[in-house]
Amino acid sequence: MCPGPASLRTIMTRFTIATWNINSVRLRIDQVLGFLDDYRPDVLCLQETRTADATFPFDTFQEAGWPHVVIAGFKGRNGVAILSRHAFASSNVLSWCGRDDGRHVQVIFPDGLQLDNIYVPAGGAIPDPEINEKFAHKLDFLEEVTDWITDEQEPGARRILAGDLNIAPLENDVWSHEKLIRAVSHTPVEVAALGRLYASHNWTDSARHFVPSSEKLYSWWPYRSGRDWSAKDYGRRLDHIWVTPALVSSLRSCETLRHLREHDQPSDHVPVVATLEFPG
Repeated sequence: MCPGPASLRTIMTRFTIATWNINSVRLRIDQVLGFLDDYRPDVLCLQETRTADATFPFDTFQEAGWPHVVIAGFKGRNGVAILSRHAFASSNVLSWCGRDDGRHVQVIFPDGLQLDNIYVPAGGAIPDPEINEKFAHKLDFLEEVTDWITDEQEPGARRILAGDLNIAPLENDVWSHEKLIRAVSHTPVEVAALGRLYASHNWTDSARHFVPSSEKLYSWWPYRSGRDWSAKDYGRRLDHIWVTPALVSSLRSCETLRHLREHDQPSDHVPVVATLEFPG
């Protein structure tokens, strides 16, 4: 049976978003360009760009077909960016805990879709806010972002939150729940803080929407694992793409690109790529 006229059919538009803690965009610019060429996402969120705004490789990305860029740079550490093939209606740099340290950029597209790219502080080595200022900063950061989203939330809002959230919330988001429950990124206090952020807009975790919580899933492996990183598989799932309830039915896939950890001089993180489909 022949389909009806185009005006009577629903035409779906695919929208693909990727997030990647690149651990120096200038050092790994060829890896980023190769990823963009191979996977052709509509939007790429980068974290830990490790460069000031003045030295960000805008020209390189423009020449490669990515003309729309918003960044919050920071020399030597931190730094976030959103690269897009599509124009933004608006963009914004947000700061938390009284620090302008390159951890949050936001864009809104002409159709109202809102995207936040966030790099949550790692939190240091000791999970005690009384003696570790870095861990206290992490918890304060999460609390401020949670309060902000809670105050901003609107029924029916089309929002995506992506980035390196530096917390692996589920037991199978780490290689050993028993051994890492006292390790920063998987402690109960961090998991609870991330849970409050998750509840702030009734988010859906795109990766776990497709991969059940009973399965192991990681996006980061420590450099100290060396060439045996895959065999040892001491991973954690720190990189996330969340969507609000209005977008859940649009989700079509979410992939964690483990094989890109095999690059020469790779980032310790790999990209996470989610695809949505909207009525055209």
